[in-house]
Amino acid sequence: MMKIAIETNVAAPLADTWRAFNNPDDIVQWDASDDWHTTWASNDLRVGGKLLLRIEANDGGMGFDFAATYTQIELNRLIEFREDDDRMVRLAFIETANGVTIRQTFDAETKHPEDQQRAEWQAVLDRFARHVERQCGVA
Repeated sequence: MMKIAIETNVAAPLADTWRAFNNPDDIVQWDASDDWHTTWASNDLRVGGKLLLRIEANDGGMGFDFAATYTQIELNRLIEFREDDDRMVRLAFIETANGVTIRQTFDAETKHPEDQQRAEWQAVLDRFARHVERQCGVA
């Protein structure tokens, strides 16, 4: 299975970045691309725990449930999960002089072109960075 890697930089402290990434109240504010929004989130952040999301199109045309099971967690450093379709996602949180770099690697799916998947996942990650920076008064 092909892997796709993306990353973004967040100009915020690591603890704030980690919290916003995993807190369901924050997830519903940032987790979607421009044409979608997350209406509901539940997150049991532990190995064997579940991440559950409801994602719907902004035009109300369609929606889907997202579910994943955590396979590895290292506080403030690493999150790895397996989506219900068996694809793996790995997120590394790397503290830098300017905040946090989040490096995300995920298994590509076969329905959509690689560049489309990369662009959509990158849009979500960039939206997350803006959300955290707004919360921390950086943006």
